[in-house]
Amino acid sequence: MSKPIWYFINSGACRPSFNMALDEALLDWHSEGLLPPVIRFYRWNPATLSIGYFQNVAKEINMEEVKKHNLGFVRRPTGGRGVLHEHELTYSVIVSEDYPNMPRTVTEAYRVLSEGLLIGFQKLGLDAYFSVPDTEEKKSDLKNPKSAVCFDTPSWYELVVEGKKVAGSAQTRQKGVILQHGAILLDLDEDKLVSLFNYRSEEMKARVLRGISEKAVAINRILKTPATIEECIEAFKSGFAEGLNVNLEPYSLTNDQLEYVKALETRRYANDDWTYRK
Repeated sequence: MSKPIWYFINSGACRPSFNMALDEALLDWHSEGLLPPVIRFYRWNPATLSIGYFQNVAKEINMEEVKKHNLGFVRRPTGGRGVLHEHELTYSVIVSEDYPNMPRTVTEAYRVLSEGLLIGFQKLGLDAYFSVPDTEEKKSDLKNPKSAVCFDTPSWYELVVEGKKVAGSAQTRQKGVILQHGAILLDLDEDKLVSLFNYRSEEMKARVLRGISEKAVAINRILKTPATIEECIEAFKSGFAEGLNVNLEPYSLTNDQLEYVKALETRRYANDDWTYRK
C-alpha cells in the first residue's frame, strides 16, 4: 500500500513577518483542499524574537533589548511564550484535524506530530525521548507558567536529551486544521534570551537564567561534532517522513501564492496593530 504524499517546503531564511504569514497561508490552503498536508522548514533573517498569540508586549517584553540586539519582532498565530529564533532550524506541520488516526486532544496530537522530531534527533545520534511530568508539582507548573520565556517550564511530551528540553513547539487549530510549529535549537545564547523579557526583580531574572541552563540545551553542546543546518534538515526531513509514515514531495510556491502570502503579511504580521495589540 502506497504512503500518503505530503508536501515538503524548505523556505530558507526569511523575514519574520513572511515566515508567520506563510504558515497561516498554508493552513488556509490546506483547509480549502488546495494542498495536501505540509512539512515546512525555515530560518529567520534577521534573528527574531517571536511572541505567543496571547502575550502582552508592554508587560512582558523588554523592547529596548530587542532593538539593541537588532532583532526582528513578530507575534505568532500560535500560543506559548517568547522564543529567540537565532541558531536554530524552525519547522511547521500543517494537517487536518480529521487526518486518519490523528488524536483529537492537543497533547496527544502534539505527541504524534512530534514523532518526526524524536526520530530526527535520534538520526543525529542523540538519545532523545518524550518526557511526561511525573509529579503533581510538575503538572501544576504546566498550568502556571513561571515566566514569559519559552524553555523555562516543562510541558507534556517535551522532547528531552540528557534530561533537558531540546525543542519548543506551539500549536493552533483553525478552520479544521492543525498548525504546529517549533524551534530545533542548534545553539542558544541564554543571556541574550533572558535579557529580552521584563522581570519583577533581578532575583527573578537570575532564577529564570539558571532555570534555562538547567532545563534546556542546544544540540551542538551535546554532539561531539556540531551539526550543520544542512545535516539537521536531512535528519529531520527523514524523521518526519518516517514518523508520520508519509512520502515528502518537494514543493515551491506559485507566483499567485506568493502574492497571497505577501498580502497576508502586510495585513497582519507586519502590522503594528497585530504585533503590539493588548
